[in-house]
Amino acid sequence: MKLSKEERIRIIEKAAKQVGPSVFWSTIIVIMSFLPVFLLTGQEGKLFGPLAWTKTFILIVDAIVAITLTPVLISFFLKGKLKGENANPLNRVLERIYGPVLRWCLNWRKTTIGVNIIALLVAIPMLFSLGTEFMPPLDEGSILFMPVTLPDISNAEAKRILQVQDKIIKSVPEVESVLGKAGRASTATDNSPISMIETIIMLKPQSEWRDGMTKQDIIRELDTKLQIPGVVNGWTQPIINRINMLATGIRTDVGVKVYGQNLDSIASVSERVRTALRDVPGVNDLYVEPITGGKYLEIDINREALGRYGLTVDDVNMIVESALGGTSIGNTIEGRQRFSINVRLAQEYRNSVERIQRIPIQTTTAGTIPLSSVATIRFTDGPPMINSENAQLRGAVLFNVRDRDLGSTVKEAMEKISNEVTGIPSGYYLEWSGQWENQVRATKTLQLIIPLVVLIIFFILYFSFNSIKEAFFSLITIPFALIGGVFIVYFYGVNLSVAVAVGFIALFGMAIETGMLMVVYLNEAMGELVELKGNSRETITKQDIRDFVFKGAVKRLRPKIMTVSVSLFGLIPILWATGIGTDVMKPIVLPLIGGVFTSSIHILLVTPVVFEMMKEYELRKHGKLDIYDVKH
Repeated sequence: MKLSKEERIRIIEKAAKQVGPSVFWSTIIVIMSFLPVFLLTGQEGKLFGPLAWTKTFILIVDAIVAITLTPVLISFFLKGKLKGENANPLNRVLERIYGPVLRWCLNWRKTTIGVNIIALLVAIPMLFSLGTEFMPPLDEGSILFMPVTLPDISNAEAKRILQVQDKIIKSVPEVESVLGKAGRASTATDNSPISMIETIIMLKPQSEWRDGMTKQDIIRELDTKLQIPGVVNGWTQPIINRINMLATGIRTDVGVKVYGQNLDSIASVSERVRTALRDVPGVNDLYVEPITGGKYLEIDINREALGRYGLTVDDVNMIVESALGGTSIGNTIEGRQRFSINVRLAQEYRNSVERIQRIPIQTTTAGTIPLSSVATIRFTDGPPMINSENAQLRGAVLFNVRDRDLGSTVKEAMEKISNEVTGIPSGYYLEWSGQWENQVRATKTLQLIIPLVVLIIFFILYFSFNSIKEAFFSLITIPFALIGGVFIVYFYGVNLSVAVAVGFIALFGMAIETGMLMVVYLNEAMGELVELKGNSRETITKQDIRDFVFKGAVKRLRPKIMTVSVSLFGLIPILWATGIGTDVMKPIVLPLIGGVFTSSIHILLVTPVVFEMMKEYELRKHGKLDIYDVKH
């Protein structure tokens, strides 16, 4: 077909005006479907917020370009002899396949709808049987080994254990390097006791690992080799460990915080909680945060003896401070650097109670006397560290979750604790923290926001179609789109998490957008029918409705297939992606891929069936068809 320049420009202008409203409403719907992602807070909000903002800005720019720049480019490049849709061999093949299948569905309407409803009913229990977790574990490429030993361990023993552990860890072939530390850095922001060891294990590239080895296999092998008496092992990753500690104060996946007013009672309740959790499947690296067992050097001054020697409490305290802690006597200047000079007794004169007792004190009347003459020196028990939150003392029972999903593990643990840990003293209570705390917060946010977003999308559809019936008709695409998403997530063995929820949220907008496309073309076909035969039950038959429904579905197949194909071609390569970050990307993409397949089947086969039944009902009930002027 050969067109003049004026005719071509006029057709392009008309088509652009038709596309404008559809582009606008489609953009609004997809942006609104991402509203729950914008309202996420905490760790999940920081992770997925940039994704939502990026997608939103891309859609806005895309809509502006489609309305302004695209028609201009079409006027430049769309020239020459224009071919019809049937000229495309691929389009002809698709129509030959799709046409008979759609005819069968229109002839067997109840069977078609029944099969879809059965698939939906099967997907619902599958969805509820999926495990749950806060976020899919991101493989950071390294391991953080955090064993905890007795709180009264000496510096020498901690050093020995650290060296033994590092030597054992380095013996594993997959380990590239290992670096461990005990205690804390010289800063007030690090409160790690000497009993807590942190070892960063850097792994070799996966291509150099033994055949069939996974990161979990390496952790299990290391855990078996590092069974040292008095040491409780803990395995995590460096980045997520810091995030957990900063966000919740818990350095493992999950922690049960025990609040109260007395440290001994908190320790007793914590031990009962640990005993209850010991046999829960999935619970690993279980231990109680040390509350008692710390050792303190107590120097109790005898005031009567001080009086006999003419000394004061300050005199003795100054001697003890200088001998054990050190006294600053000045500064040394080396270029632009200044260093404080500290003086105290050498290590061999203060490394035991007996030597401390012999620390000399100069008196005015009796000469030099030992410290033991005016003070009693002994070791006493006490808390190694006092933790408090919300103006209350706090203990914690800590554990990691492996080989099981976080949600079911914590729920079973809650049931065991409620059944076995009874009779907790008044004023004492338990609180679950760690990743579980984040999961509960994110779930509450999504449960509140998603229904609100669906309602907003419904109103947008209503303003687009000017019909509640048509808006509802487009909205029922969502549950059928979920079918494929649930199936693929289930068979891939992925747990429900915030990442999976973000994938389903993105699927909402895509499914409604594609559904709107089909409804628009079916309404256009009904408009052609009314224009041809009038709008009355005397002139329109059921066969007429079926013929024009078939025409509206089959003859405009190409734009629907293109919409689906673009989504799939962009998403499927992620399934074969490897490397850091794919752990989080795949749970987002899986619902989209599965949902696009099932929503496309529903839109291409079920939507025309339901549309035909709806138009037959209108013709029978009202004697005419309701025609909606929906431009695309």
